[in-house]
Amino acid sequence: QVQLVESGGGLVQTGGSLRLSCTASGRTSSTLAMGWFRQGPGKEREFVSSITWRGEWISYADSVKGRFTISRDTAKNTVYLQMNNLKAEDTAVYYCTRRRVYCSGDRCNDLSMYDAWGQGTQVTVSS
Repeated sequence: QVQLVESGGGLVQTGGSLRLSCTASGRTSSTLAMGWFRQGPGKEREFVSSITWRGEWISYADSVKGRFTISRDTAKNTVYLQMNNLKAEDTAVYYCTRRRVYCSGDRCNDLSMYDAWGQGTQVTVSS
């Protein structure tokens, strides 16, 4: 089993920044990629960003391109999500997740590709 623990959420004004962190522990050797999804009030969980553990592939949802940056520190088993120029519509619970299966293209953004989830961290952007 792998455990994922997120941190870094909070309340920020429109245009502000936050950095989320997610540290993995336990059986992490089979991890191919880490990612972030989010779920806003009354909405389904949606893909935000992912990065392969070797760092050769990064993907972003169109809604966050140019504002969010994903990175990872393999020595610390940690993935980060730097969120800049935050908007009210970014308000959501952000979940860290892990993928162990191979995929390509948009298929890798599908929730079903990921098999472990953190508890989530709340991000609230006030206008």
